[in-house]
Amino acid sequence: MFISEIYKSNQGEGQLCGTPSVFVRTSGCNLRCGFCDTPFASWHPEGENLEVADVVDRTQLCAGESQHVVLTGGEPMLPDEIEPLCAKLHAAGFHITIETAGTIYRNLNCDLMSISPKLSNSTPALSRAGRWREKHESQRHRPDIVNQMIAQYDYQLKFVVAEPDDLTEINLYLDQINNVDRARVLLMPEGIDISTLNSRTQWMQEVCQREGFTFCQREHIFWYGNKRGT
Repeated sequence: MFISEIYKSNQGEGQLCGTPSVFVRTSGCNLRCGFCDTPFASWHPEGENLEVADVVDRTQLCAGESQHVVLTGGEPMLPDEIEPLCAKLHAAGFHITIETAGTIYRNLNCDLMSISPKLSNSTPALSRAGRWREKHESQRHRPDIVNQMIAQYDYQLKFVVAEPDDLTEINLYLDQINNVDRARVLLMPEGIDISTLNSRTQWMQEVCQREGFTFCQREHIFWYGNKRGT
């Protein structure tokens, strides 16, 4: 597997926010989000090729007393090796969260599928992305895959929101999702600095209260800043 980094930190987003976890970040992605905060795992993938057994060994060394692993990326559902990796981590007793854009389906061991469907606000500028802009647009919207995921796994749906107008697109998206629990729909402000996150927090909290969604802050930015390995 092409692995960008393996490190221990605290989960900063979603249902398990604050939980000590080992993060295993795969390198490589089938999308090119304009606001991507991990370009070293997507726009310009970097890392090292490791055997699945080596990834498991490093995860166990990092874990200490923690039994939580977050598989993230890039897009962790992209490499075929994700299936045996999940199987081995599950056999080792880890709780497994997968952070995915919801564009690739796999049948694997997963305790929480954290799905972040990409809205049109993720589309990169043509001047930056070139041919990747069209490829991104053709792959980012896969409600059929998301429906498979939420039918099979414990889940949260996490939307990155930049403007109030994004709510219209979110509701149109949810119309395509079967039996979605709106309390499991998380709205998360787009931003990599505290001032931007704060500027979007109040109106997003009001939207969540009105619509029955859950507000999801990017707490790790407040704890550590926008730093790699946190």
